[in-house]
Amino acid sequence: MTNLDLLPPATDRAWLDPARYWGALDAATRHLDAPVGALSLDALRHNAHDMLRRAGGRPIRVASKSLRVRGALEALLAVPGYHGVLAYTLAEALWLADSVDDIVVGYPTAEKGSIRRLATSPEFASRVTLMIDSPDQLDLIDAVLPPAERETIRVCLELDASWNAPVLGHLGVRRSPIHHPDDAGALAAYIVARPGFELVGVMAYEAQIAGVTNQPEGKPFDGAVNRWMQGRSERELHERRGLAVAAVRKHADLEFVNGGGTGSLESTAADDSVTEIAAGSGLFGGHLFDGYAHFTPAPAAAFALDVVRNPTPEHATILGGGWIASGPPSPNRVPRIVWPEGLSMVGREGAGEVQTPVTGDAARHLRPGDRVWLRHTKSGELSEHLASLAVVDGDRVIGELPTYRGEGKAFL
Repeated sequence: MTNLDLLPPATDRAWLDPARYWGALDAATRHLDAPVGALSLDALRHNAHDMLRRAGGRPIRVASKSLRVRGALEALLAVPGYHGVLAYTLAEALWLADSVDDIVVGYPTAEKGSIRRLATSPEFASRVTLMIDSPDQLDLIDAVLPPAERETIRVCLELDASWNAPVLGHLGVRRSPIHHPDDAGALAAYIVARPGFELVGVMAYEAQIAGVTNQPEGKPFDGAVNRWMQGRSERELHERRGLAVAAVRKHADLEFVNGGGTGSLESTAADDSVTEIAAGSGLFGGHLFDGYAHFTPAPAAAFALDVVRNPTPEHATILGGGWIASGPPSPNRVPRIVWPEGLSMVGREGAGEVQTPVTGDAARHLRPGDRVWLRHTKSGELSEHLASLAVVDGDRVIGELPTYRGEGKAFL
């Protein structure tokens, strides 16, 4: 495994010149068989330090779901300003806990075998925090092992950060049932009074602010509406989250209050009740984040596929391509072709699991063996399809980092 050094920040912003940037990645990885995943060291450095700037001094907890590359997680945690991991399953958290000492599982768990491993290990129990939003989840843990037979389990209370907007209704994601500050205080009191648990944190993920583009290409009206929505939602959440955190603190001495995401670093940092911000997708710089008005990450990670046929003089076909992101099915969940310029997917076929036809002026010049470069949308798509990422410094490969898949792990 290559050891990444993400200090100091990058000074050469080659990605601002597409021909130079994608040409260098292509030349550096030409000796590797497709599919090729590349991680630009300079671009990753830029994103890592720019996110710290945007966070305004708040520590960033790295969202592992968005990377799924253990070497990248460890390199980020060595950079001052990054602290801890937000994992997506308990099994993943236990795997990472051998080398990471502060892990919050971002979603409730029902993994009974993993709960038993956590509950019977003093080391794991001190390093891993579970997400809670209901007494039923505590019951599940106690059903695996009662308090007298296990370690004390660290838990984090999740507050619903969605906005019940006038006319528009529910905006955000449906996560926790705990929405009102009084409900947060009541659940906190219940957890503290229950044997075998320690309430150490609060989390509230504002998906409608962090995960919604506010300057989508070619859609100025949508962008204006989204910016209006985000401003109103931000004001509502800051007030409600502050009251909820105060209600919880009446019952527990909290170690952290977590909020935010890549798209909301600035606004979350402005909330005095938040002590840390979770973010991950912006580190690799998927193309979803091209649609934000207030920041533009570098395209640090990308993948290349081979051209394998020419079904007509106007088309070329690449092998693979259907690396689709989570969320509502829509064009912005599909990989974006970035090099050569002048290519687009065929509307009636799109990005296929095995083949993706492309058209456009550049397609006329592509022949079998040529490479097409694409950017993923937002988070862990690359690592679910690739065994490793080639680390590129300038115009040469300096090593590789195995993905979770490359290490034989598939957690979800």
